[in-house]
Amino acid sequence: MIDSHSHIYDDAFKEDYFETINRAKIAGVKKIILVGFSEDTNLISYNEMLKHQGFLYSTCGIHPSEVDENYKNKLINLEKFIHEHKTYAIGECGLDYHYDITYKEEQKLCFIEQIKLAIKHDLPIIVHSRDAINDTYEILKEFKGQVRGVMHCFSSSYEMALKFIELGLYISLGGPVTFKNAKEPKRVATLIPIESLLIETDSPYLAPTPYRGKRNESSYLPLILEEIGKLRNIDIKELETIIDNNTLKLFKLED
Repeated sequence: MIDSHSHIYDDAFKEDYFETINRAKIAGVKKIILVGFSEDTNLISYNEMLKHQGFLYSTCGIHPSEVDENYKNKLINLEKFIHEHKTYAIGECGLDYHYDITYKEEQKLCFIEQIKLAIKHDLPIIVHSRDAINDTYEILKEFKGQVRGVMHCFSSSYEMALKFIELGLYISLGGPVTFKNAKEPKRVATLIPIESLLIETDSPYLAPTPYRGKRNESSYLPLILEEIGKLRNIDIKELETIIDNNTLKLFKLED
């Protein structure tokens, strides 16, 4: 198993960081993608990758919540970071209208520039979209055939999932697919092409059942895999192999 989206460098793990990594390994997790979303976390992710080479893989980006009137300077610093540091993806980046839309237009512009960076440097993008699915799609549609990437922690409809897949993107599912009343995530998990599916924890957020509401961690990834296996009526090992291969292909990881 590969956790395609995690933030285990977060302060939530400061008391048991190494134990968290060991629990993940014991649970059968072979690799974890550490996703950066700000100048600080981009560097932290990179440094942790250096300490755990072959297990942790880092990315860098500007999360929409990090976008402000200074976003152009942040983009300059991001490209400088990409030139000076090994990274496996741009992101997470995207749009988030949930709490604050003060910088809505700046979010769009920053997202577009990060897509262009991903194309320029032949990297995938990790897309965050919250309460902004239509704008996210309209932006990505303009880059069809040029960009590869993943819709992280996908929470929209099956029909929208197909539209993003048609653009060449993967769909990643996390803890919410295990929630009892999560009808649409379960529908997405059951029906989308298996070749377009990734799994993630988004640790420390969105822990799966039976840990819902608690801190999430990569060792819970098997719970997500098992739920999808039940929904699709497929052998777990076969499912694991397919999803691992999808993840290796997208991020160009070493097997």
